[in-house]
Amino acid sequence: MKIVVIGSVAAGTSVAAKARRNDETVEIVVYEENQDISYSVCGMPYYLGGEVESIEELIPRNPKWFKDRFEIDIHTNHHVTAIHPLVKEIEIYDKTTENGFRETYDKLVLATGSYSLTPPPFNLNTYENVFHVKSMDNTKAIDQYMHNQEIKKVAIVGSGFIGLEMAEQFTQKGLEVSIVELADQIFPKIDADMSYHLKEKLKENNVQLHLADKVESITGDRKAEQLHTNKGKDIAVDLVILAIGVRPNVFLAKDADIALGDTGAIKVNEHMQTSEEDVYAVGDVAESFNLITKQPSYIPLGSTANKMGRIAGDHLTGGSLSFKGILGTGIFRLFDLTVGFTGLSYKEAQQSGVDPVVIHNIKPAHATYVGGKNLLIKAVADRETGRVLGAQIIGPEGVDKRIDVLATAITFGAKAEDLFHLDLAYAPPFSTTKDPVLYTGMVLENARTGQPVLTPEALVELQENQKVVQVVDVRSKSAYAKNHVKEAVHIPMPDLRKRAAELDKDKLTVVYCNKGVTSNTAQNLLLNIGFKQVYVLSGGNTNYQYYIKSKEN
Repeated sequence: MKIVVIGSVAAGTSVAAKARRNDETVEIVVYEENQDISYSVCGMPYYLGGEVESIEELIPRNPKWFKDRFEIDIHTNHHVTAIHPLVKEIEIYDKTTENGFRETYDKLVLATGSYSLTPPPFNLNTYENVFHVKSMDNTKAIDQYMHNQEIKKVAIVGSGFIGLEMAEQFTQKGLEVSIVELADQIFPKIDADMSYHLKEKLKENNVQLHLADKVESITGDRKAEQLHTNKGKDIAVDLVILAIGVRPNVFLAKDADIALGDTGAIKVNEHMQTSEEDVYAVGDVAESFNLITKQPSYIPLGSTANKMGRIAGDHLTGGSLSFKGILGTGIFRLFDLTVGFTGLSYKEAQQSGVDPVVIHNIKPAHATYVGGKNLLIKAVADRETGRVLGAQIIGPEGVDKRIDVLATAITFGAKAEDLFHLDLAYAPPFSTTKDPVLYTGMVLENARTGQPVLTPEALVELQENQKVVQVVDVRSKSAYAKNHVKEAVHIPMPDLRKRAAELDKDKLTVVYCNKGVTSNTAQNLLLNIGFKQVYVLSGGNTNYQYYIKSKEN
């Protein structure tokens, strides 16, 4: 049997390696249109920023390595121009010799990846200082340009993973950085109230932000010298990075009438097979599906591509591996913050048809007496079943550990109450006695079963609509004096029992403390003495003040 793979970054090489591990007799041939293979796309910003010293560190494998280790033939600088499933042939153009030829196959794997978007008015052929950060060729070109030119001002269009990583790296390199983002928030993948913290961190590091805006025109002939936005802003630039997203590279598939899915990527089954017999698709070119909703999903990540490749390579050689779907788990660093997310956001949970309950949890990553710093966790569960649906976490430490625990729990269908019962590792340098994950589960379950929470956004909306709300601040006098929720009355927790008569048991009541722990005690007290509706303010006054500031900026 002869397996031909088109593409050799994360997914393609994974297909080839797994197929060879399963079967020593199969012939495996890989065609790659670029010079480099099996490189780290995600590591590119860190090389350009100087955190990674050598570009070779991002290219750990070459064709000779695969030939020596796996007896796999990888042909670089070979562009596949067409595929013909009916006769099981592909057309190839050798960019080195400038000759074309045909190749036969028994099984074909499309690992053609994705391509970066170039929005108007940008044109890579017109402006020599406008770049994508998608391939190793892009990275080399940017690196060479920065060495040959005096670069002081950089504009980044888009604030996804690559955009924010490039902003961090170039800022730390001493450059003046501006971000232009079409959405009204930084990193639109996460909720707006969480995105606020990214915005503040960028401003703290002197990154100029142009949100809900786009570039309308460019001054400059050979080089882009100034960007002019829809809102009338003029941004001087020496270098422009386009990071607004990618699309699946499905051109070969479309020409061969291979079915595409709802997301625009190639539709595949659990073994990565396409609509065409003996043709597979893996990585950024292939459609995935959400593990929770079971709906089609397209979230191109190297980890998913590698997994898809291994599954296809296994199935091609008689194995039984199958794809189980994704949660869309992601993580990145932004200066001294880490941002992690998994599963559904609150809005996505609503759109999926469930009744979601949402909570905010502010807890230290480990014991404060050994330097623990706060994490902000926002989590969502199904109100009816208790199943955990998603989480977003921001903090200076411990985010990776918690988001991976939550992603694992969600993958195996954990309920909110299950989180509390996890037997997680504890020692003061690593956690607290009640780990933030355990506390998240406890608060979610309480909110779902009779001790409800109210988000700052919901409280403000009630007050703006002149709904009757009784807000009680149970913190100290000094904390109340510093700042407090609008229209809140102050009754410290130690006084609440004897002063509860000052409150109306029939009114919708919201209690809060600094972060939500003491207010849970206050909620229990008021419910136990006959108050009808008592909510805890999600994340306490700390989260409320974050929200108010986010609306003011």
